[in-house]
Amino acid sequence: MTAETKNPAGEPARPAGSCCSPSGSCGTDGAAEVQVGSFTTVYEVKGMTCGHCEGAVSAEISEIAGVGSVEAVAATGRVTVVSAAPLDEEAVRAAVDEAGYELVGIA
Repeated sequence: MTAETKNPAGEPARPAGSCCSPSGSCGTDGAAEVQVGSFTTVYEVKGMTCGHCEGAVSAEISEIAGVGSVEAVAATGRVTVVSAAPLDEEAVRAAVDEAGYELVGIA
């Protein structure tokens, strides 16, 4: 029998060091939480093909000051960013470039 850990929301935890969910799917499990007093911007990113790509783009964008959450979806090429203030598009472009992908623009 395998023990299953749960996160604070009561959902099964992802395996350590894995971008995959307990069900085996890659990427995020749901929509980003919207924060009060926040800005949501959807960007189009070229080149993402899998959950690893989503994680790489999300990690780089998350390092930008003021970013609260990032949800990247490889299937659509869309990256939804919730931030405390509007982000400088060049900062987002640099983060996406650092991850190895191309920012097409705001979707």
